[in-house]
Amino acid sequence: MKQHRLAAAVALVGLVLAGCDAKTSDVELKTPSQKASYGIGLNMGKSLAQEGMDDLDSKAVALGIEDAVGKKDQRLKDEELVEAFSALQKRAEERLAKASEEASSAGKKFLEENGKKSGVVTTASGLQYEVVKKADGPQPKPTDVVTVHYEGKLIDGKVFDSSVERGSPIDLPVSGVIPGWVEGLQLMHVGEKYKLYIPAELAYGAQSPSPLIPANSVLVFDLELLGIKDPAQAQPQESAPEAPAAEPAPAQ
Repeated sequence: MKQHRLAAAVALVGLVLAGCDAKTSDVELKTPSQKASYGIGLNMGKSLAQEGMDDLDSKAVALGIEDAVGKKDQRLKDEELVEAFSALQKRAEERLAKASEEASSAGKKFLEENGKKSGVVTTASGLQYEVVKKADGPQPKPTDVVTVHYEGKLIDGKVFDSSVERGSPIDLPVSGVIPGWVEGLQLMHVGEKYKLYIPAELAYGAQSPSPLIPANSVLVFDLELLGIKDPAQAQPQESAPEAPAAEPAPAQ
């Protein structure tokens, strides 16, 4: 995470808190503006917490924006602020690095044990899959666009994305998803349900498309192949932020 990203996030949180005094319980959430303001603060707070910024002092943030809006002298020198941002960034990076190491270690252990289970097949690439429901439909080719329902989980069972929960299947190009999906989809027949256990190197590796997915995570997908579309007629949908696109979204 870059320092300017942290600074911008803190500034936005400050703007959200600017109209609040220390007694936040007195803030009303009645008008659309008040509700939207609360929603912005809530989403930013969740985002910062996911990136390791869960110990920010909201009152200090509010004080900073209050001083700026009131055109008061700032209470800390620029050099002190730069030093503080650097320390906060370093701590966040250390936390993320630790989470990445833990995910890598836990993932290797999980795949080793999972591969021994009855019904689980391990391919040459390291992909593991389990046939949940068999069918006799056609198999997709790399050039096809497929319609699928899926639910993605971490190995601890935490769901990070689900077209099932959204209640809407999604169209995706077979060749435009993560390697574990590219391989897994071509094993399936239309109408089948698979459970895919995807090693980090066949998913997002050391990068991640979302704070919900730690770097180097093994991903588990419940995947149902609903149909194959004619590439000339298919219009792949824009996937959700955590959907299995070939490349993770770039950091801002």
